Amino acid sequence: MWFPETIHLRTWFLFLAFCMYFAIIIISVVVVLRENRNPIRALSWVIALIFLPGVGLIFYLFFGRSIRGEMISQKNKRRLQHSFQPYGVKLQETELRKEQKNLVMLGSQISGYPLTYNNEVEIIIHGEEKFKKLKEDLLKAKESIYLQYYIFLDDKIGNEIAEILKKKANDGVEIKVIYDHVGSFSASNSFFKKMEEEGIEVHPFFRVNFPQLANRINWRNHRKIVVIDGKIGYIGGMNIADRYAYGNGKNKELWRDTHFRVKGDIVESLIHSFLIDWNFRKKDTYFPQLPPRQDAIRNDKGIQLVTGGPISTWDNLSLMFLKAISSAKRLIWIQTPYFLPTDALYNALQAAALSNIDVRIMMPAHTDSFLLHYASFSYISQCLAAGIKIYLYQPGMLHAKSMVIDDDLVTAGSTNFDFRSFENNFECNLFIHDPELNSRMRDIFYSDMKDCEKLQKEKWRKRPLGHRFLESLLRLVSPIL
Repeated sequence: MWFPETIHLRTWFLFLAFCMYFAIIIISVVVVLRENRNPIRALSWVIALIFLPGVGLIFYLFFGRSIRGEMISQKNKRRLQHSFQPYGVKLQETELRKEQKNLVMLGSQISGYPLTYNNEVEIIIHGEEKFKKLKEDLLKAKESIYLQYYIFLDDKIGNEIAEILKKKANDGVEIKVIYDHVGSFSASNSFFKKMEEEGIEVHPFFRVNFPQLANRINWRNHRKIVVIDGKIGYIGGMNIADRYAYGNGKNKELWRDTHFRVKGDIVESLIHSFLIDWNFRKKDTYFPQLPPRQDAIRNDKGIQLVTGGPISTWDNLSLMFLKAISSAKRLIWIQTPYFLPTDALYNALQAAALSNIDVRIMMPAHTDSFLLHYASFSYISQCLAAGIKIYLYQPGMLHAKSMVIDDDLVTAGSTNFDFRSFENNFECNLFIHDPELNSRMRDIFYSDMKDCEKLQKEKWRKRPLGHRFLESLLRLVSPIL
């Protein structure tokens, strides 16, 4: 039986608990507003905090806080930057168009990497081909292997790569591996420990554990970079997992992606990016001995690396995409697994289409994420209304992340066309100024169109009412997905 005093104390306890929770919510809302972030994104978090009691606060603590300007030793970063600067060409000595020069200058200012000439690029669109070439290159390594992936699993292809790395480590090759701790969470600890026991240096990027769980889980290193002997580089969208190599086991082309194998001066930029991540939050900075430049390659295939992440001053990749789209004169063709653009990019694409530029967006008909699938589809109606052509890839998961602009610009890498890649993930893309490679990428786009359904406005309007509701609901929170 409750006594009046007990009821009185319980009431006061509940009142104080409510006041404390309310105060925490108000403080969190103030913090969100003071960060001066994207207004739509800020509004999404404010709505979540107010209308999802408890849950909204937990999600904000884990996924909402900004870490810009934090978590990395600026002293170590400056030491590394001063230890060597990737080789590049003088912009005034190039024959690039004014729009291209402006884009290169933007990339240099925000990311620090120069435009390089004297490069060779091989386009790889199927995982089986990529891993065949990668394994061959790894087996030929004589001096060093730098390997960085968002996902590195201990499945068939992962174990094959690991066994090669162990063999090369026993041969005296210096090997450094970075894997994202959350992206590779399903791989066993013993998988990486066995590599370490063979002399391979393994670094889990931003390990998520207690008590740092809440301030680490949302900030993922999504980059995929390999550098072999300082001469051969890989960069793109494919991780180390069976689904990238074999699809679902029935059709090797079900997981469609884009990756580059590169040689030449651009490899120095890839080394530099890898070392920045290797020295992330470390006290002792690692400085390698760089190999001599590859004088055998001489051409004007211009390539620039641009990296971005939550610690950057600017939204690097978002700004580069916006600049490239805004400077387009003839065509903009995009392939992306998820389409959740910022307002600026969304408006730029609509403005381009309305000004008679050929804008095409290709995305998968069915993705590996229920939420992102319907959130991406919420943008389609307005795209079609503006004259943007939408293609839904039918055979399986389209995981390629590329954009073709006019006749002489291509960008591809790890960056999805979504908020997470632009703001929360550590990403990297190559921006390639070359008509010949642009033509090859357009041919690939044409080939993929044969496996797509081109959406028509009338048919799209007739989609099920339930789908429309899900799209509208998820559109509200798309900036925080």
